[in-house]
Amino acid sequence: MRSIWNGSISFGLVTIPVKTYSATDRTSSVSFVRIHEKDGAQVQYRKICELDGEEVPNEEVGKGYQAPGDDTIVPITDEDLSRLPMPTAKTLSILSFVDPDEIDPLQMDKAYYLGPNGAAAAKPYALLREALEDHRKVAVGKVAMRGRESLAMLRAHDGAIVMHTLLWPDQIRPVTGVAPEDVELRENELRLAETLMDSLGELDPAELHDDYREAVEELVAAKLEGEPVAAAASGTSGAQVIDLTAALEKSVRAARGTPETGTESGPASVTPLRGRKAAKKDAGQGTAGKSGAAEKSARTAKTAAAKKTSAATAKKAPAKKAPATKTAAAAKSTGGRAKDTAAAKRATAAGTSRKAASGKTTSKSTAKKAAAKKTTKRSSA
Repeated sequence: MRSIWNGSISFGLVTIPVKTYSATDRTSSVSFVRIHEKDGAQVQYRKICELDGEEVPNEEVGKGYQAPGDDTIVPITDEDLSRLPMPTAKTLSILSFVDPDEIDPLQMDKAYYLGPNGAAAAKPYALLREALEDHRKVAVGKVAMRGRESLAMLRAHDGAIVMHTLLWPDQIRPVTGVAPEDVELRENELRLAETLMDSLGELDPAELHDDYREAVEELVAAKLEGEPVAAAASGTSGAQVIDLTAALEKSVRAARGTPETGTESGPASVTPLRGRKAAKKDAGQGTAGKSGAAEKSARTAKTAAAKKTSAATAKKAPAKKAPATKTAAAAKSTGGRAKDTAAAKRATAAGTSRKAASGKTTSKSTAKKAAAKKTTKRSSA
């Protein structure tokens, strides 16, 4: 890496010569150039003087200071800046050592690696690094880089010292009017949110990558090869959340990989919400009801088997028990007690009708015989 600033760290009476390297690389992010849509040519930026309208070369471009709300511009040269009383121009002066939690992340600006500048700086450099790491502190100081002074924080990281430039406290805007007020949260909602936080697991930096950059690269490759551009997949819906608790429970199931079909293993394992015990009790009663129904079905089956046995026995009985046999056969075909009784009644009525009919037939034949005898006697006389 190329050093972008050389200076020293002032640690009491100890001076540590250091070199500064940029810790971040933003060139990998997606960036576009401006083109003329009519012919596709790149649009160039030229430095034009507002007074005469002519282009100004880079060697003639200088610095100037314009106060806020004032149109006057005061020229400032590098020589003017070099004469300013700025002790931090080449030295990072440590002012204090504080806990890391005392630094607001909003103040963090850019990150740099600090390395020892020369063999003589290796030991004091390692001493400061170990002191920061063992004491679990960060150093806060001031440093001037690239023509401006800023706050700086030093911390130990992965065997090196990292410097974060910090914004001044008055550069942090207040949060007034941003956050909502008087929002009422239920205990189970907070508990579900914490469960969701625990369910998401740890973050693996190796799995993090820029999906947008990859999509742009695929788009460019498709355009170069003349292939059709694939339609983008629809993202998640931004619809308004109606039931916060249901949304949290669904998110927990998704984070755990639990299917949504079963209610016993899903929400009940997340948090003991009210009404869950009653639901489990009802579920137990439902199971007991099912068991009772099964037992009833078993008893019915046994009764039917007994009826079939009775019917088979009735078939082997003598002929004078034929009505009973017919009744058993009717019971076997219908399969019900009420139907058995009805069939028996119909069979009895039929037998009675047949007996009555045979009695009438016998009476008629007897009357005919008597009439025939009378006719014979009369003819004999």
